[in-house]
Amino acid sequence: MSSPIVEARNLTKRYGDLVAVNDISFSIQAGEVFGLLGPNGAGKSTAISVMTCLFPPTSGQVSVGGHDVVREADQVKRMIGVVPQDLALYPTLSARDNLIFFGEMHGLGGQTLKQRVDDALACVALSDRAHSPVQTLSGGMKRRVNLAAGLVNNPTMLFLDEPTVGVDPQSRNHIFETVERLNRERGMTVLYTTHYMEEAERLCHRIAIIDHGRIIALDTPRNLIDMLGGGIIHIGMAQADEALAAAAGQLPAVKAATFLPVAPSDDGAPSRRVLKVEARNASDALIQVIQLFSDRRADMLSVETLEPNLESVFLHLTGKSLRD
Repeated sequence: MSSPIVEARNLTKRYGDLVAVNDISFSIQAGEVFGLLGPNGAGKSTAISVMTCLFPPTSGQVSVGGHDVVREADQVKRMIGVVPQDLALYPTLSARDNLIFFGEMHGLGGQTLKQRVDDALACVALSDRAHSPVQTLSGGMKRRVNLAAGLVNNPTMLFLDEPTVGVDPQSRNHIFETVERLNRERGMTVLYTTHYMEEAERLCHRIAIIDHGRIIALDTPRNLIDMLGGGIIHIGMAQADEALAAAAGQLPAVKAATFLPVAPSDDGAPSRRVLKVEARNASDALIQVIQLFSDRRADMLSVETLEPNLESVFLHLTGKSLRD
């Protein structure tokens, strides 16, 4: 990887009183697959909308390929491909005709357009269904046509917003392989958002985690996972006992112990409290915590061990699942 192809400096986007993206700065290197993860409403789609010239930032600057997304939007649009979360296809047109339409929108024509359409269909393994109306294709095939539409202009930078939502395992794996091949063989830079942690772990060189409009972590998947050390243990209790939490935090195999925020219950009943134990070593910490509860005659309503992985990192940083 060489120089940054995307640079965001103090990017903020407001909609009235709502701050959707709050003073974030990051860069994406040329040739990198960069993951952007966050719960629903975290600001991912808004950030992408600014980077792809759909909306101007309220403040701050964003450049793609050295071009400012506001002042030089035309140059940016020529070098990017966008694959939105929602299918952007005409259902009664064939896969080929959809790609021709999008190619013409990019100013392509003649033999160049024909070659680009053929290449894009081959890239997503749909050359044999080129003349099929999109509405007759399976959900996975539609997603692959959607991806092909983002490739028809041969972009330098590709934005993929949840490209595997609702697809079958075969098409999902094919999308993975396509992204990896585009990055490996063409050096294509990719910004990838997903609700599936295993996708991010497999595909992304670096990952930014965004929540409430702010980037709260940015590193390689391995380094993010290493943040947790020995893992996390969640212990369900009927009520908070701060003295017990303080004692748990002093155990040799424990780094810290704190109560998670109270989650509202659906039926109005009192919510249980969850003690989050950050472990140096999960098995040793679990033994020590169980012994502490026994000595204090405290009840455990539930025990859950979260092994170090990207999912547990996300829960640790945001306190919620990726789809919340």
